[in-house]
Amino acid sequence: MKSRTMFMAGAALGYVLGTKAGRERYEQIKRLSRQVSENPNVQEAAGVLRAKGGEFAGAARGKAGEMASTAKEKVPQQMPGRHKAEADAEDEPTVYPG
Repeated sequence: MKSRTMFMAGAALGYVLGTKAGRERYEQIKRLSRQVSENPNVQEAAGVLRAKGGEFAGAARGKAGEMASTAKEKVPQQMPGRHKAEADAEDEPTVYPG
């Protein structure tokens, strides 16, 4: 029972000291990140990256549109095991006797 009490006291002390040190380090990191983000050179670089990202996104969007429009034509041709006769037969309407 005594060892359990000592363990709990040690854990509580470690927690208090750890949170104090952790909070100080957190505040230090927060100050540093704010200084970096407010730096004009960093802001300029971020603007350039944003512009390039927009260009790449536009190019990707255009390429995806082109690929989507040609996909319908290519898919039936590239399906393994599917023959031209089967594809033609599926295009004809099914007529049921009776």
